[in-house]
Amino acid sequence: MVTEVKTSQSIEDIILNNDCRGISALRPYLAPHYCTEAAQFILDRRQSTRRTVLITTGFYILSAAAPETDGPPGAIALAKALELLGFEPVFVTDVFGAPLLNLNGQRNPRIIEFPIADHATSRAFAQRLLDRLQPALIISIERCGFASGNRYFNMRGKDISEFTAKVDYLFLGQENTIGIGDGGNEIGMGNYAEKIKLMRSLPLDPARTPVNKLVIASVSNWGGYGLIAALSRLCQTDLLPSVQWEHDLLEELIARGAVDGVTGEKKCSVDSLSAQEHSRVLSQLKSEISQRYPAS
Repeated sequence: MVTEVKTSQSIEDIILNNDCRGISALRPYLAPHYCTEAAQFILDRRQSTRRTVLITTGFYILSAAAPETDGPPGAIALAKALELLGFEPVFVTDVFGAPLLNLNGQRNPRIIEFPIADHATSRAFAQRLLDRLQPALIISIERCGFASGNRYFNMRGKDISEFTAKVDYLFLGQENTIGIGDGGNEIGMGNYAEKIKLMRSLPLDPARTPVNKLVIASVSNWGGYGLIAALSRLCQTDLLPSVQWEHDLLEELIARGAVDGVTGEKKCSVDSLSAQEHSRVLSQLKSEISQRYPAS
């Protein structure tokens, strides 16, 4: 008789499934359980009197003149999880990303619009924001980062600087930063910029902005969910959103003007992957963490 042995995937295995861009090539350079390391980095900041967490997202799709569906779901889910852990999340985005985060039909006071401006103005705005809020953490998810010449480039190498606020200035020189990305051109990829340049499917001119902890995933939303799954495991409670929540949110984001970042189409998909594929990943993460602690 052959006994079937159930094997458990790691969080990192799950969020790097279906890697269409080749970001998995970076995995050997990261810690084996980089999601858990980033989650512990977050939990270590709970000991501080500071509770504000800045979360920035929003990636402009040039071909559609619209923001994409990747990033905001992961950012919103992460904000909800961090709030349950006692943090006070504040979103930072620009004029293009703000409509995707104002989900109640009215302006959210916890959304800060970073101006699309010159470097001096942007640097000064970032410093005022840091001085005023004194954030415990600064997190980026699917946010284009400075490449050479402090310009912004999409995955096709097109310059999107005129449509992208320079939120990198919130990260530079800070010691409490996390970056989540899937393509090599996002904030945080500066940690491995020289490696990325050598990888065939990743940008020749990658993002240069570094972070303290980097999370990579096949889709940035999955990276956000992977980080939440690691937090769930460490805290012994399920902080992940439901599959239905994600599906409903995607539909609302599309109604507000978001598009698929690969196809540029207004449909219920992210990076050309169907809603069903995203549901599968979220379900796998829920199953993985449920194996590690008893249901509450």
